[in-house]
This record gives sequence, structure tokens and C-alpha cells, in this order.
Amino acid sequence: MPDAHDKTRVLLVEDDPNIVDLIRSNMAVRGFDTVVSTDGSRAMQLLETEQPDIVLLDLMLPAADGFELCRQIRERSSVGIIVVSARGGERDKVSALNVGADDYMTKPFSIEELLARITATLRRTRPNTTPEPAEEVVRVSDIEIDMAKQSVTRAGEAVHLTPTEFALLRELTLNQGKLLTHAYLLRRVWGTGYETETEYVRVYIRRLRAKLEVEGGPPLILTQPRAGYRLTAP
Repeated sequence: MPDAHDKTRVLLVEDDPNIVDLIRSNMAVRGFDTVVSTDGSRAMQLLETEQPDIVLLDLMLPAADGFELCRQIRERSSVGIIVVSARGGERDKVSALNVGADDYMTKPFSIEELLARITATLRRTRPNTTPEPAEEVVRVSDIEIDMAKQSVTRAGEAVHLTPTEFALLRELTLNQGKLLTHAYLLRRVWGTGYETETEYVRVYIRRLRAKLEVEGGPPLILTQPRAGYRLTAP
């Protein structure tokens, strides 16, 4: 059994005691450590004190706006965030991704699906310890992408990207000038089983453009309608 501090720590922000018990017991069996918050303010405290590896966030909390809470968590941390909500509408999913969620699940769900999504998210959001086989530093216009350090600068200024944003930029950079389909990017960045979640790519491409492109300047990421995206050629 791994040492307690080696366990993956999950912050579960959920006020339904039945769901809390279901998730906590299943996580414990698989060696995960779960801390629970039933409201937003305690969730922010636990984010600081417990340093979780991943956050499972319900949108419908008493006396808290789930979207605003997601935004606050993302502003303070690069932790993986999976929204788990009874709200299955497309608008809610896009709104959650816009404020920094890495993934979105609709209740009811199976524990197997939840575990698969946690694994896929952790693969992106945990620090990468394997050496980067690609060219270490890539320059595109005034953007400098350091693959090994997973850092980005624009005109010499550091640009903060979340792990998912960087994973998407990495795929575009490694295939600079090539058209990458939605399905390819979803499979490479989010994992198998996500190939139809085209909103994920659209939202995260928009987030990258907002951080990396200068208004009125040349585009960095080009869109091919109904096909995919490519990073501008050198």
C-alpha cells in the first residue's frame, strides 16, 4: 500500500451525502484520498491546505455559484478540475470549460467512467517527468514554447497556461503547419472516448488565442471550418 502522502488526493465539492458516500468509498478502495467540502468557501480553504491532485466540482451548491467557484479555483491553481453536474445542457458545459474546467460529466454516471476521466485528466495535469523527445524550444513569431519546462513566453513576457491549454498547444506545435482534426486533438489531449466532444477543442482553442494572439495581429492558430486547426507554419 502506498504511503499516505503518495496517494492521489481528490477534493470533492458536493452537498449530496449519497453521492459523497458513493464517491468516497469507491475512491478509498482504489487507494485515493478524498477530502470533502459541501460549500464554496470551505472548498477554497481545502484547496490551499490539502493541495489536491484533482477537484470534482458540483455546480449546484447551496449559497455558491458553481461557475464562479470553478473560476476562483482555476485562478489560484493548475489542479485538474472535473465538473460533475446534474445540468446536462450544452450551454452549461461550454460555460464550465470557459471558466477553466478540464472536463464535464453529467449525473448520473458510473464509477468506472468517473475513474477513467480522473485518470485522463491527471495524465495532463500532473507534472511531466518523462523527457520531451521533441525540439526543446520552439519559436513561432514572438511566441517561445519550452517543451521541457512546459512554459510559454510572448515577446519575452511569461504567459500562464493551464496543463490542458499547454497540452493542446504542444500538439499543435509538434505538428506545426499541419491540419489537425477535432477528433485527433481530442484523442491526443483529452484521451480516447472524447472524440465527439468538439466543444472542448473549440473552447480551449479560444482560450489559447486569447492568451497568445495580439488583437489586430496575425493569427497564430488557423481554423479550417468543419475540419480542424493548425498552428501557422514557420
